[in-house]
Amino acid sequence: MNAQVSSSNSAFDWFKWIVVIALVAGTVYGNFYFADQSLIVRVVVVLIVLAIALGVAATTVKGRSVNRLRKDAWVEVRKVVWPTRQETVQTTMVVIGFVLIVALILWGVDTLLGLGVKAIVER
Repeated sequence: MNAQVSSSNSAFDWFKWIVVIALVAGTVYGNFYFADQSLIVRVVVVLIVLAIALGVAATTVKGRSVNRLRKDAWVEVRKVVWPTRQETVQTTMVVIGFVLIVALILWGVDTLLGLGVKAIVER
């Protein structure tokens, strides 16, 4: 019995995904077809239809899985200990200083190699 219910849900999910694809494709075509209409009207219609498509997609098994992942990700983001402004500024200054030092080293190596090649070519 459980396999039959799962098969029925799977078929219904496929139907939902076809509806989502049709909504998105229809929105793209409609936006192209009504190109002479006001931009704001087209943007509002596109946003409404895409919201409906996302709503339909969220009712599928994969959609519920993605929504659960999104919620779990927000829980993890709240657990992060973000650096203070002072730590961020200090780290940025260290990175900028390191980049400048490496740039000067590479400039020096490039200059020496250029002088070496110039000496070899002029002989």
